[in-house]
Amino acid sequence: MVLKRDRRSVARAISSVENESPDSMNLLESLYKHTGHAYRIGVTGPPGAGKSTITNKLAKHYRCKNLRVGIIAVDPTSPFTGGALLGDRVRMTDVELDSEVFIRSMASRGSLGGLSKKAKEAADILDAAGFDIIILETVGVGQSELDIAGAADTTIVVLVPESGDGIQAMKAGLMEIADFFVLNKADRPGADQAVMSIKMILGFRPHNESSWLADVIKSQANEGKGIEEVAEFVEKHRKHLERGGLEQRRRARLKSRVREIVEDRLHTDFWNHNRSDVLEKKIEQVITRQVSPYELANELIADFKDL
Repeated sequence: MVLKRDRRSVARAISSVENESPDSMNLLESLYKHTGHAYRIGVTGPPGAGKSTITNKLAKHYRCKNLRVGIIAVDPTSPFTGGALLGDRVRMTDVELDSEVFIRSMASRGSLGGLSKKAKEAADILDAAGFDIIILETVGVGQSELDIAGAADTTIVVLVPESGDGIQAMKAGLMEIADFFVLNKADRPGADQAVMSIKMILGFRPHNESSWLADVIKSQANEGKGIEEVAEFVEKHRKHLERGGLEQRRRARLKSRVREIVEDRLHTDFWNHNRSDVLEKKIEQVITRQVSPYELANELIADFKDL
């Protein structure tokens, strides 16, 4: 039913994957051959920059072009309850009732890269369900949004004039993942100076005649200003990638996914019940300095290899 674009089936499929149901892996395997058609846009940046508002307005823009839009908004997980506020939908009033827009809020589940692993799998489900555009909005942790670069075709970094965002943009990771910047709330003081400082930093990026040149777009997303320009820049970047870089980007993304799946399964298999018991029993020897952490780790690894 996912392939028939049934919204309830799509929602149930994502819930199955998020809850790691026994049949979720089989589901993802069966849907995989139907993926690869949607264009994925990542929206990231520090908290309060207006990521959800920009996502909302972008979705509205694409709906005006009769494109189906899937939105995955990742919110921070509580370290105490494991839950999340999941408040991004509150700010998506323009599209929340549109039957051709599917919005899913997901908890980050401790992911430090701003994007939970389950969010990437949810994106595959939306892709298989026939959505044309998938927007992935990260948790917005400020400095660690590197996950989004490996999950999206085009990555937008949203900044605001205050809070030292000119300096924030200089952080190597954030500079490298941005295909372009959006300086939101551009009606505030210091906007022009922030744009100038970001452009100056971008000038130091290594580039040649065929490389993509990132830029800065000013917006006032709550009023819809600058959204057309943002969408135009996404299309411009898409065309640039289609001339030679899109296949390589998606190839790298899939290689990373395979590594991620292997690491997850090895982690699960390694920390089975018996090995966890061994750690619990022998940790006292580490605490009393009879055994080093390295010796105990080597013992556990040797046991894993023997099996």
